[in-house]
Amino acid sequence: MADAIADTRRLFTKPQNLNDAYGPPSNFLEIDVSNPETVGVGRGRFTTYEIRLKTNLPIFKLKESCVRRRYSDFEWLRAELERESKVVVPPLPGKALFRQLPFRGDDGIFDDSFIEERRQGLEQFLNKVAGHPLAQNERCLHMFLQDESVDKNYTPSKVRQA
Repeated sequence: MADAIADTRRLFTKPQNLNDAYGPPSNFLEIDVSNPETVGVGRGRFTTYEIRLKTNLPIFKLKESCVRRRYSDFEWLRAELERESKVVVPPLPGKALFRQLPFRGDDGIFDDSFIEERRQGLEQFLNKVAGHPLAQNERCLHMFLQDESVDKNYTPSKVRQA
């Protein structure tokens, strides 16, 4: 019984000051995928997604950024990370081949419910990937998240903290 009482003693902790309680979190990385927009006509039609990033991680050169990407850009990022990093890269939401067949009763890959489902999957994918310390070192991830356009002819390299 004496052992049980000894185990319930309070651990001595440093008193928390207001800055600790209400100041910015020590490290954060928030990525939202939102505002899908379908552009083009016929076979040239595609949907882009807005990617907003907010962070205080020193490895990212911009603390806030906003870019637009399409599904094929996500496929490129995934392939680059698989080739260049030691990270086990999670899958992307599916390609939805059946939704691309003609004579469907809905808008196929341009149907609102499908676009929303894909948006959620892309957001989960990006948050998993960008949250991985090894992936954060890859130039392709930084370009995808923060550069206005993706240069698919870039030279793969590691990013060093500023």
